[in-house]
Amino acid sequence: MKEAAKEAVQGVGFDTLIVCGFAFDPHVSEETTRYGRLAVLAARMNPDLSMGDELLKKTGAGNLFMVFGEPDIELTRPDGQLQVEIKGLDIYDPTTGEIRSNSTDDIACWFIDTNYNGESFFVRHAYFTGADKPYEKLQRALRAEIDEETWEALYSTVSRPFAPPETGNIAVKVINHYGDEVMQVYEV
Repeated sequence: MKEAAKEAVQGVGFDTLIVCGFAFDPHVSEETTRYGRLAVLAARMNPDLSMGDELLKKTGAGNLFMVFGEPDIELTRPDGQLQVEIKGLDIYDPTTGEIRSNSTDDIACWFIDTNYNGESFFVRHAYFTGADKPYEKLQRALRAEIDEETWEALYSTVSRPFAPPETGNIAVKVINHYGDEVMQVYEV
């Protein structure tokens, strides 16, 4: 991304660079998204694009590219521990060119690596949010009964308190209902 950004600012001097990929390494979200006046956007391509023209559905209803920002979180420190509250997520709508600020209703699930090492994201906390009765959908998908008390602990926009990380970093990963994901690393 840095090399592409260098090339984009030379010559004509573009003001926006869109980097497309089916997936991005975790460090991509940590890199600077502005180089001078150049804004760099990472666009996640829908895996359906790799199927080829014959198999790709031409409905216009699906998002083939998704660009969205970092999760909107609030970090608090109750009793010397850390606690994360997810407030929402900004999503860029490529069909209108507008940025929509979405609430937690549009987030399917979110995860916290409470001791992120900079290389691998390890899910240490998992939470589910969203409207439209996700509890019932999950229960149907698993074809099993889910303990309601346990579900209530997982169906939350506020994490359980946890000890400060030895690494000095936590990472928050958010997945929306389309399967698009974003991860942000926070130094604490």
